[in-house]
Amino acid sequence: MSDSNLFSEFPEVSAKAWKQHIQYNLQGEDYNEKMVWESPEGIKVKPFYTSDDLKNKPNYQVATNKEWAIAQTIYAGNATLANEKALDVLKRGTESIIFIVPSNEIKIEHLLKNIYLEHTKIYFELQFLSLEYIHKILNFATPHKNSIYLNIDIIGNLAKTGNWYFNLKQDQNTLHKILKLHTTVFSIDTTLYQNAGANITQQLAYALAHANEYLNILDKSEVALNKEHCFTFKVAIGSNYFFEIAKLRALRLLWNSLASEYSAKLTCTIIAVPTKRNKTLYDYNTNMLRTTTECMAAVLGNADVISNMPYDSIFHKDNEFGERIARNQLILLKEEASFIKNSNAANGSYYITSISHEIAEKSLALFKSVEANGGFLKQLKEHSIQKKIKESALKEQDLFDKGEKIVVGTNKYINEQDKVKNNLEIFPFVKTKVRKTLLEPIIEKRLAEVIEQNRLEDE
Repeated sequence: MSDSNLFSEFPEVSAKAWKQHIQYNLQGEDYNEKMVWESPEGIKVKPFYTSDDLKNKPNYQVATNKEWAIAQTIYAGNATLANEKALDVLKRGTESIIFIVPSNEIKIEHLLKNIYLEHTKIYFELQFLSLEYIHKILNFATPHKNSIYLNIDIIGNLAKTGNWYFNLKQDQNTLHKILKLHTTVFSIDTTLYQNAGANITQQLAYALAHANEYLNILDKSEVALNKEHCFTFKVAIGSNYFFEIAKLRALRLLWNSLASEYSAKLTCTIIAVPTKRNKTLYDYNTNMLRTTTECMAAVLGNADVISNMPYDSIFHKDNEFGERIARNQLILLKEEASFIKNSNAANGSYYITSISHEIAEKSLALFKSVEANGGFLKQLKEHSIQKKIKESALKEQDLFDKGEKIVVGTNKYINEQDKVKNNLEIFPFVKTKVRKTLLEPIIEKRLAEVIEQNRLEDE
């Protein structure tokens, strides 16, 4: 029997009829109070969605068999050791490498030795700004420079540390010079906002405003805007599964809209990583469950690159076991769960498509407000961005403290016998270091930190 014949056997039921049936079964209780809940972003989620919810809205679909890459993030404090790890993990299922480079003393010829750049994309996160070092990277990578993503984020550094690398003028001048050398230069690290407690609307609005500052820089530079210029968005994926899928889809919609304002078909790459905000010291194996669903949301949300977080990374130094488990989670999703063939599984979902558009609309409204008040940098310098994120973080923390936002093993279903004090290899809490800054930095903080500190004192 064909699909058309199958569905012709059933009468069409309108949204109005569904709602009436629900109200009848509620036996007089209020429909909105019992069946509709509101997200932290102010989105009212209904108990069901139909095609009526998508009328007059653009249709966003993920392509069938959309490719996504398994990445591993490697701290390159030692070029030789980082290179050895990269070569090893590339043999074990990793497809792209994200190098965190702390110093311009790291020799690029040692770091990229024997890595086949024609088959492997390399994403750099330089913790410094150096035109000379960029020259070294690009000269070594010739003729495969298209595999190199520089991921420079001078504004992200300002937001995170409170200071420019040098100063506004010097940082921008260096950026202008780098733009003449390469097309995949810009990065917008939105993980800072999510890990600091921003809600989804804020994350996307600030990401857009953040990116708009770079578009203004590029527009004013001597480099012509063209489709070869690729912006990289690094996004942290939280625990609200369907909303996180919608978040990434909304980001694509918003980026396409913003790029079109500059009359340029600029592309963007989305690197997705699990959030740190809901990760825990106690009952730490539950972190594996959290990262699995977060990586699944990243796939269905249309991320291009996914780098998983080892379940023990908040309290253990880099170790082979934790990294292998994190990598294998992605391999299982891709190969065993067939997410390489079914990465478009959320297509056609009225619910996900509807909230994608609602998130995009609310984020766009907030973005316009930021721009109307002087733009992202001005709002950052006036501490307006920091204030709004803090307000959102406090609301989420309050829900967690009251037990209304549940983190299993920490504020619900607690194992009182669980001990971790002797297992800590790195400091897992917010580090406070008093120093002079140009502006107040945005601080990342996990929800469970206060509870965990109290439990550690009691061990």
